[in-house]
Amino acid sequence: MSLNWKEIDLILEELNLPGLWIQKVYQSAYDVLCLQLYGRGKSLMLLAALSPGACRLHETAGGAVKSERPLRFAEFCKAHLVNGRIEEAAQLGDNRIVRLVIRRGGAVGGLCYRCYIRLWSNAANIIVTDERGTILDAMRRSPKRGEVTGGRYAPEDALAASGERREFHVRELSGPGTFNEKIDAWYAEHGGALSLEALREQARKTFDSGSRRLEASLERLRAKEADYASADSLREYGDIIMANLGAVKLGDPWLEAENFYRGGTARIKLDPRMSPAASAERYYDQYRKAKNGLAEVQREIAAGEQELRKLKQTLERLLGETNPLILHKLLKNKGQKPAAPSDRKRPGLSFRRKDWLLIVGRDAGENDELLRRHVKGNDLWLHARDYAGSYVFIKQRPGKSVPLDILLDGGNLALFYSKGRGNGEGNLFYTPVKYLRRAKGGPPGLVLPTHEKNLRVRLDPARLRELESCRIEKEK
Repeated sequence: MSLNWKEIDLILEELNLPGLWIQKVYQSAYDVLCLQLYGRGKSLMLLAALSPGACRLHETAGGAVKSERPLRFAEFCKAHLVNGRIEEAAQLGDNRIVRLVIRRGGAVGGLCYRCYIRLWSNAANIIVTDERGTILDAMRRSPKRGEVTGGRYAPEDALAASGERREFHVRELSGPGTFNEKIDAWYAEHGGALSLEALREQARKTFDSGSRRLEASLERLRAKEADYASADSLREYGDIIMANLGAVKLGDPWLEAENFYRGGTARIKLDPRMSPAASAERYYDQYRKAKNGLAEVQREIAAGEQELRKLKQTLERLLGETNPLILHKLLKNKGQKPAAPSDRKRPGLSFRRKDWLLIVGRDAGENDELLRRHVKGNDLWLHARDYAGSYVFIKQRPGKSVPLDILLDGGNLALFYSKGRGNGEGNLFYTPVKYLRRAKGGPPGLVLPTHEKNLRVRLDPARLRELESCRIEKEK
């Protein structure tokens, strides 16, 4: 429910805005503007919200929240209204349009602005004009209405011809304090899209959906873990075959023999096209893959359980937040405070060369962690073609392609941190990370590249010394 004209008049009367100075401007969202005002020994935060069904103007005790990135209208207000003095704050008749007359630079030679705050649910807006009514900017640009820079906005002209007056009453609200304080508390709980009630419900839906996806994924992983946990039977089948090689003929599809592990008789499927020893080796190979897969699945289960715990902790923190503007911003960031740095440090070695970041994973674990957490699809991956060794990643820069010099830097690092270092030269794979796929059943970090290109590199000691001087420590 939006404010009616009598409530707007009462709020303006209580706040007594003329004579106050605009100290700061915050735009928490596309439809919320806050002006920090000071003067006459007091400071207050004036909130103007254009939310549908909750258009309002009042002092808020909740404080303002900065947007993650600068928003156009807020930057305009900072340039033109900050350090301006409010000379007039009045509603135009009973039409829910508040006019603020703001002067900067003194009565002589200064600039005068008019800020119209239109609190209509279906067409709310904040429009700033000069003294002649020429629009300088609008919070919501509307070309069809002419509410764009260079247009004209002078609502006084239309209102002067209207003699109709609608009757409303000031709502009776519970709680202590002035009407402004009561309305601030009421809207914090019931104020449409920016009310605590609506935002908390949004938080529950968002994080409940994420929790369900995580729990379904964990259920699938635990089923896979149970399958892998029976891998010992594969090794036992191989041992039983090897112990009964003399009893198996080439072409036999089954072997029935004593199960000296579990007792009774074991019936083991064989491949008639293979020798018995080859069938045993295939069971051993399946056992090794299952064991490797079990370790990987267990790591994924542990990571999923930790993420689920964090998700629940985040939801608890969101539900405990009492400032709707802060809660609105946290929801946009999935509950994470944007200024907080990541607590996950990047593994491996890092080199900052001519504004390019090169990362070296020194073992399979670091390679796997880098692939999972620290590189993206268009980052470049390099690896020695014929030798085991490190993965090298060159982080993408927006709008830039990797220059040859940086590519050679990455190639030297990939060859130097491989078992081909002693040869002094060698061939390398390189391709964007998005063209890597994990080897099914393979060890952690093992990937199969596609769209790869070849790079022939000869180790350059001078280049390696320069790279070592560009090495950075403990960058997140």
